[in-house]
Parts: sequence; C-alpha cells; structure tokens
Amino acid sequence: MRSEFRPALVLLVLFTLITGVAYPLAVTGIAQIALPAQADGSWIRSAGRVVGSRLIGQPFDDPRYFWGRLSATAPFPYNPELSTGSNLGPMNPALLDESKKRLLAVRGDSTSTAPVPADLATASASGLDPEISPAAAEFQVERVARARGLAVDQVRDLVRRHTKGRTFGVLGEPRVNVLELNLALAGETK
Repeated sequence: MRSEFRPALVLLVLFTLITGVAYPLAVTGIAQIALPAQADGSWIRSAGRVVGSRLIGQPFDDPRYFWGRLSATAPFPYNPELSTGSNLGPMNPALLDESKKRLLAVRGDSTSTAPVPADLATASASGLDPEISPAAAEFQVERVARARGLAVDQVRDLVRRHTKGRTFGVLGEPRVNVLELNLALAGETK
C-alpha cells in the first residue's frame, strides 16, 4: 500500500499544477492577447470610469432613457448572482400581472397604436439581457424624444446607428445595446 501512495501523491500534485495552475494561466494569457476587452468583462467606460458591461443589462425606468427587458433577478434587477428565469408558466397569474404592469408602463402616454414588442413586456431567460430588438427601441423613440426635447428623427437616427446586425450576417437577430444607446443619448443632450 505504501508503494502506491507515493505515485498517487506525485500524480495529484502534477495534475493539480497542470490543470489548476498552468492551464488557467495559459488560457487567461491567450484571452488577454487575443480578446482583451472580452477577457476583462466587456466593460463600458464613460468619462474614464466603468459604468457597466456590454453583457449585463441595467435598470432604466426614467422616461428620458430607453428601457431594456425586464429582469427576473428579484429583488435586485440585473444581479448576475441571481441569474435565472422566473420559471413562471405562460398561464401563471403572477407572470400575467407582471407583464400587464410592464405594458402599462411602456405604453404610458404613447400615441402609438402599434403592438408593444414582446421583449419590452417579458424577461429574458437569464434575466440579464442587455439588448432589445430594434422594434423595441423604435417603440420608445417618441417617448424619449419628447422627454428630452429632441427631434424624433434625431433619436431615431441614434437608434439606427446603435443597431447591430446579425453576428456573421446569419447568427441571432438585430439588436440594440440599451446602455450604449443611453450613453450616446446622454452625449447628444449635453
């Protein structure tokens, strides 16, 4: 039995060093060289300080800003430690009540008769989604323009400039990062 203990201990230390130290350092080093912004968290900076990440949404409910998707991370919205779906089925009264409240808030005093895009009335699966569809952004253009005293066309152009297409032209859907759009909007009205 003693003769088996030494090789087992040597292998434990060796594989701990390989898989617990060398491999993570190599992957981190490669990531820092190849994709430094992504490896550091995809931070968004404004005026020299970090204001958020491109990967995690932030709560906005002021009419002067574009609103993102609902966050299912109660009690603190967009908390990555609580990332999960609500797990409420489509017929659950709690989900329906939450969606109705959101629809009323999103509709507000809008004169639009267009249906509210689904991503403005429902939470994403992770509860952290930082992006909305171009239709969801367009639905909010009138409200944001009115609240900021800007021309509707000026705000619509800002949305158009911040709309990203499908990845590689085929993957996913067109999208708008809400934080980046709101930062650009704040820059327009200084």
